[in-house]
Amino acid sequence: MEKYIASVARYDNGDMLYRRCGGSGILLPKVSLGFWQNFGADASYDNCRSIARMAFDNGITHFDLANNYGPPPGFAEEMVGRMLKEDFASHRDELLIATKAGYDMWAGPYGSWGSRKHLMASLNQSLRRLGLDYVDIFYIHRFDPVTPLDETLQALVDIVRAGKAFYIGISRWPLEALKYADTFLRSQGVPPLIFQGRLNLLDRAVQQEGILDYCNGNGLGFISFSPLAQGLLSARYLNGIPEGSRMSRGGSLKAEILTPELLEYLNQLNNIATERGESLTTMALSWILSQRGVTSLIVGARTPEQFMESLKCVDSAVLTAVDLPLYPHKVF
Repeated sequence: MEKYIASVARYDNGDMLYRRCGGSGILLPKVSLGFWQNFGADASYDNCRSIARMAFDNGITHFDLANNYGPPPGFAEEMVGRMLKEDFASHRDELLIATKAGYDMWAGPYGSWGSRKHLMASLNQSLRRLGLDYVDIFYIHRFDPVTPLDETLQALVDIVRAGKAFYIGISRWPLEALKYADTFLRSQGVPPLIFQGRLNLLDRAVQQEGILDYCNGNGLGFISFSPLAQGLLSARYLNGIPEGSRMSRGGSLKAEILTPELLEYLNQLNNIATERGESLTTMALSWILSQRGVTSLIVGARTPEQFMESLKCVDSAVLTAVDLPLYPHKVF
């Protein structure tokens, strides 16, 4: 690919694009680029590179990773490390790079969960793959019901004090554990920056459990992962399971999820989006950004064009709680 020169207009829409992350000094783009899917060893590097370039050219400064993103685990970080070297070396201070640890990464008793051993070792591995001295946000990726919370949280404090991460994030923790973590980390002078949880039109658990209200009331940002429910909230499945789709390949999105009741609901949403003059994707993402306390959402993409379709939600009209029907059944 030709040498990358970033767009000089990348921050022209800054007033519309960025939101303050909780009570911090950090501004995040409303849409962040996620590397969970579509950035594994089977993906075209040039295509992935084009997506990242397109995102940055449109002011998307936040790249969200985890140690185990691939496949194979670690490959997404290696790919982004190559991009940072080849395209974004001179823009490192414009970028906010996040990674995580806590899910299965290597064999043996230290390859996952929330021990000090795992968190320290995993971050060191991530930094080597990324070619960085530090990440901007380091997340504990899931709640560990066995490791003492103080061990996990002290490791996160020490990671910040060592200069290997600027901020700490928490992902997928229950409310009471989040409250404990918030109190502990603040007492150590390392207040958590952000909580990452799943919020979309098919999964509103973080609202129902009070997590989003807690974040909003206590100075934490909130970022939604899987905002399109792995593609269910796009137009891709309105007529069933298309060949070549994620659901047709199995894995994280099971075919049995797509019941006749869910298909009816998705088509109902699509009709509402059509009346609004926008795609189902745009409306579904706009609904998340309309929820009180949400800072950003993480989208992946298979093509630069798909990413740009997601980015349209930034300019979409606000949706209130009564604008869209609630799906009455649990999907995930």
